[in-house]
Amino acid sequence: MSAFPSPLIENYLREAGFWHVATIGRGCKLDPKLISALMERWRPETHTFHFPCGECTITLEDVHLQLGLPVDGYTVTGSTQSTDWGAICYELLGAIPDRIKGGRIEMGWLRDTFPEPDDDSTEVELIRYARAYILQIIGGYLMPDLSRNLVHLRWLLKLDDFRAAGKLSWGSAVLATLYREMCGATVPNKAKIGGCLSLLQSWARYRLPFLCPRMNHPHTFPLITR
Repeated sequence: MSAFPSPLIENYLREAGFWHVATIGRGCKLDPKLISALMERWRPETHTFHFPCGECTITLEDVHLQLGLPVDGYTVTGSTQSTDWGAICYELLGAIPDRIKGGRIEMGWLRDTFPEPDDDSTEVELIRYARAYILQIIGGYLMPDLSRNLVHLRWLLKLDDFRAAGKLSWGSAVLATLYREMCGATVPNKAKIGGCLSLLQSWARYRLPFLCPRMNHPHTFPLITR
């Protein structure tokens, strides 16, 4: 799948609430030193960064401004247990991966199984491709785990109906995941961190302007695209 979404699935992505974040692309280069410095200031007890000048944290407003994800709506909830994940894959994606690890599938399988659609693609094929595309955004960018190569199929269950998916507060889920990962990263000898680190870095550069590289162009929406 290409970094920029195919215009053939634009309507589906807009309906599901993922169009803005899909146009960002996954080319944001992270600054490991900045991420490490921020993590040294993170306190799990208050879910805030402790700086000499005071405390601050990432809010839902920041998530919406940075990523363009919906923050109003229903909470993204649901069980991670399923009697047959293979059947769910076949119903919503039209294919079953060879390996499903605890409800997780490899994003490489999604890339290999769902080539970019063309003008001859049917509506069913476009819908399946859109679901696979959103899964890659979730598992590879918005809420990645430490492997950054697996995505849980519980997210696929939310993509059965794009209109219903668009009424969910995906921004809240992304922020909660990042909070959890940052809290976990404070454990001594923890070498890796998951979550949307691009959000963390972009937030820091926007809220703490002295950290931001010099730019000669105005901010765009979502802000992270700058």
